[in-house]
Amino acid sequence: MADPQSTGTPPAKPNTNARYLFLLLIGLVLGIVGTVMTLQAIDSGKTWRDRYPMATMHLLQAHSAQMAGKLKGNRCEVTDSLPHLQALRTLANDLEPAFPGLADDSRFADHAAGMRARLDQALANPPAGCEALKEAASSVGESCRACHLDFRT
Repeated sequence: MADPQSTGTPPAKPNTNARYLFLLLIGLVLGIVGTVMTLQAIDSGKTWRDRYPMATMHLLQAHSAQMAGKLKGNRCEVTDSLPHLQALRTLANDLEPAFPGLADDSRFADHAAGMRARLDQALANPPAGCEALKEAASSVGESCRACHLDFRT
């Protein structure tokens, strides 16, 4: 067998690019795992008071969406809409406690009171039919939009 140096071809160098790529991938995986663990540690330090505002808004949104689904599905009987209107009214009582920093703001208090008044009106005369339910949902939605225009960041 001939010596590679005698044939004039240099000896093959080991491929270091594969090693660097492997180390890069390991570094990326470790960085992602570390980031996820850090974010979970930060999130675990939150209390119910930290989650209360968003939970209230999510529940309001869920019941509003379910009412919209009833409208879309043409299921507009009082028995279909009344539970959602009652839940929205109960949640409307939690607006000031959910946002203690805004509770002293007269605009926020007016928006919350307006929403409760519209829901009270809808509960006093439950919407019997799609047109009435559409009007009630639109009225409640307007009170939500008005508040969000003033306070949502």
